[in-house]
Amino acid sequence: MAAGGIRAGALALALGLMAGCEAAAPVASPVPPARPERAATVPPVTVEPAPTRSSESRALERYYARVQNDLLARGLLRTDRGGPDTPFTKRMLVENFVRIALFDEYVDRGGQLVAEQTESRLRRWDQPVRIDLRFGDAVPADSRRKDTAALAAYARRLARVTGHPIAFGEEPANFHVLVLHEDERRGYEEALRALVPGIGETAVRTVTEMPRETFCLVFAFSRGSSPSYTRAVAVIRAEHPDLLRLSCIHEEVAQGLGLANDSPAARPSIFNDDEEFALLTTHDELLLRLLYDRRLDTGMLSDRARPVANVIASELMRGGS
Repeated sequence: MAAGGIRAGALALALGLMAGCEAAAPVASPVPPARPERAATVPPVTVEPAPTRSSESRALERYYARVQNDLLARGLLRTDRGGPDTPFTKRMLVENFVRIALFDEYVDRGGQLVAEQTESRLRRWDQPVRIDLRFGDAVPADSRRKDTAALAAYARRLARVTGHPIAFGEEPANFHVLVLHEDERRGYEEALRALVPGIGETAVRTVTEMPRETFCLVFAFSRGSSPSYTRAVAVIRAEHPDLLRLSCIHEEVAQGLGLANDSPAARPSIFNDDEEFALLTTHDELLLRLLYDRRLDTGMLSDRARPVANVIASELMRGGS
């Protein structure tokens, strides 16, 4: 996936990385058709007494609050799904899909992640996605309740949009969303290795050494060189105020489903470095519909995927805009 930079040049809002892993995982049957939305059982939130947070974590909390306030003051972090001011055509949708689903923004060079646009294959989940949410001990109860309810609702929306089995709170989980404060994340190495057996040192180091400019990230893993994902881990900074934290949940979970890249041409979209939209838009829902349409095959390259995506987009757009 990709790192996004606020247009002022100060920060990167989201880093998403799609990396391979040799950890074994079961492979499920093909995707069933879309089903009506049904209520999910939200697991109870158990809260222990919060440990003392470091002065660095508290300073980061104040910093990200200022960042969110600045973005909102500039008219960014929109929470609508796009409207008359953000029109897009069928051709734009297809081009955005190819750029976001079939290109990577980062490559691993000698254990370091380097920004470089490279063509990839279509990657997605061919088995059910079961999402869980894990909090660091220092995350307060009100934040846990908000995030749990938000992720449960978002998982239902993603299942409805993609037609793929995506559930929150079902075991065994294979998509882990971690909400951690600075001190907790830095010491999360062994927990990461337990969540993803065989995880590489580059991924572990990227999580534990996240710079302030990285707001959140996701790794999606496949077995060997397979383009089919079997496990994912998203890391969200607990220091974020509510909207930035929710924005990270929306982008990282969607990118962990296979929309790995960002594009400056994508609008209205969260897959864009300009931070105009905080939450998944109507345009982004169409990208997910394209990604999980069974007329596209996991592993396709862009030259084969583009004409198929064009047919699907024609049906989705019903005339072009």
